[in-house]
Amino acid sequence: MSDTLNIQQNEQRIAGVDEAGRGPLIGSVVAAAVILDPAQPIVGLNDSKKLSAKKREQLFIEIQQKALAWCIAEASHQEIDELNILNASLLAMQRAVDGLSITPDKVLIDGNKTPKSMTLPCEAVVGGDALHAEISAASILAKVARDRQMQNLDQTHPQYGFAKHNGYPTKAHLQAIAEHGVLPEHRRSYKPIQLALQNMLSK
Repeated sequence: MSDTLNIQQNEQRIAGVDEAGRGPLIGSVVAAAVILDPAQPIVGLNDSKKLSAKKREQLFIEIQQKALAWCIAEASHQEIDELNILNASLLAMQRAVDGLSITPDKVLIDGNKTPKSMTLPCEAVVGGDALHAEISAASILAKVARDRQMQNLDQTHPQYGFAKHNGYPTKAHLQAIAEHGVLPEHRRSYKPIQLALQNMLSK
């Protein structure tokens, strides 16, 4: 437990939920849900974006070892194209909560929206990954899992540079798409991919 983030100390079991991968042009959006154990504090929890990759990897293991319960889930690139990225993110979050081995008393979700299908007491917390240890832990699990997804994709398609840009619409990624084409895992509903497909058809 860090100096700024406190695990809920009451008897309620709080699940923190966060996602990673809304902005990239490729792959799934990944969500995680975590119920921390007050008896096993974890030092250094913070918004995953504020941590180094090495620190995230260390905490990824520690969270899984010490949490009362955790689950990582995702919504596929096909579901993103069908539902839009917001609804796909909420679906992944719902799946993460549903996958917990312990049913939480309350769910805290990073952001300003909660899944409509959530039947448990639930609260959206803007900037929650910097406020609640449970959400911070979830953000770390989701971020590491999502980055690993991109590292695996980099193994099969090294010419796209996924290990470097993690699928975000960087200049290098857009250039690789222009040179090598759109992959099956690319999100067809995203404008840069739509433009790339149009350019391919016009050639």
